[in-house]
Amino acid sequence: MRKLLLLSLVLASPLTFAATQCTTADKAQWQDQDKFQADLKAHGYEIKKFKVTGGNCYEIYGFNKEGQKVEIYFDPVDGKVIKSEIDG
Repeated sequence: MRKLLLLSLVLASPLTFAATQCTTADKAQWQDQDKFQADLKAHGYEIKKFKVTGGNCYEIYGFNKEGQKVEIYFDPVDGKVIKSEIDG
């Protein structure tokens, strides 16, 4: 019974399903997606997948200039990294 209650609390927690939020700025203030990707490529990134998230982020999946697999969330207004994961 305790395990079931604990599981219910964890699943009900807003942190469990919290999406990464990057900006609330109007999309007219966002950097152009194609130019943003071109700038990343010029800095050595290889982009396998690019998307706009529900939290208003530019998100990439790919590789950094060291060849490490990355998943990075960027603020689309100023290009700042909001969240980054490197694998390998």
